[in-house]
Amino acid sequence: MTLLSVLDQTPVIDGHTAADAIAATVELAQLADDLGYTRYWCAEHHGLLAVSNPCPEVMLARLGSVTMRIRIGSGGVMLPYYSPFKVAEQFLMLEALFPNRVDLGVGRAPGADMRTAQAVAAGAYNRGDIFAEQVTDLVALIDGKLPSDHLADGVVLQPQISTRPQLWMLGSSDFGGHLAAQLGMRFAFAHFINAHFGHHVGNAYRERFQPGHEAKPYLAAAVFAICADTEEEAQMLEKAVDLRRVQMAYGLNLRIPSLSQAASQQYGERELLVIEREKARSVVGTPETVTERLLELKARFNADELIILTVAGSYGARLRSYELLAEAFELGRGEPAA
Repeated sequence: MTLLSVLDQTPVIDGHTAADAIAATVELAQLADDLGYTRYWCAEHHGLLAVSNPCPEVMLARLGSVTMRIRIGSGGVMLPYYSPFKVAEQFLMLEALFPNRVDLGVGRAPGADMRTAQAVAAGAYNRGDIFAEQVTDLVALIDGKLPSDHLADGVVLQPQISTRPQLWMLGSSDFGGHLAAQLGMRFAFAHFINAHFGHHVGNAYRERFQPGHEAKPYLAAAVFAICADTEEEAQMLEKAVDLRRVQMAYGLNLRIPSLSQAASQQYGERELLVIEREKARSVVGTPETVTERLLELKARFNADELIILTVAGSYGARLRSYELLAEAFELGRGEPAA
């Protein structure tokens, strides 16, 4: 059986508000819980009109309270902004609220432009320079194995509970894979960001894995996918993806294009080149074509799990896409989370 999970950026579609986007995230999490998805991750972004979740740890408290079995987690917390001790406290609290259901995924990207990153960090954003040290500290805090000379050694880490969140390294390059292997962590590769050599990173992660926080490697591939009932509908939904990619290439800070916006958009030669270049990052089509492509990617990565990111020009279409994938992969209803 193929394990499928959800990555949600809480997208704000043009014509809707951030409140609408947040409500759509809650609705999708409940649906994913019912359909049998393994985990539901929220991403951290700042200063962008298109995505509206700067604090996954807050959203996860809400999602945990309205779901029953699905794991909830961060995909991820951008650790260079924060104290590893404080992040450990936050996710231990979530684990106390929702035992054996919480994932703590961390990454080193800013989730923003550099000016915004410095604003978030009060001018002290470290650009990931000490990320490896931060992750090492986080693992030691969660495992209760801080070295005796560490400034936090002997400090009580609250809440004092018997269970622990799952730790994940997120990445779109070989850096994250190497660090995850060195520390013995689970690793999720962002194929939706880098579609060209992720399987090589995944293979290197497995080969270099050293038992540490986990006894054996566990690899997930995070893939952008949209599934529609018909090919015609899939093509219509893909047009909104194309327009969004063009906007990003031009550095435009705009909301996610609506279907009507995308349908009327005209492109020049340069824009068409951008669209063609970015096609490899998406899997779009009917259940048959999307399932085939996802299984190919799973095999190429030798992945234990697929994490699906769907951003569409319609919240209804996004819900339907996850429904169709659950049907195609025959996800079980009411089964315990992995």
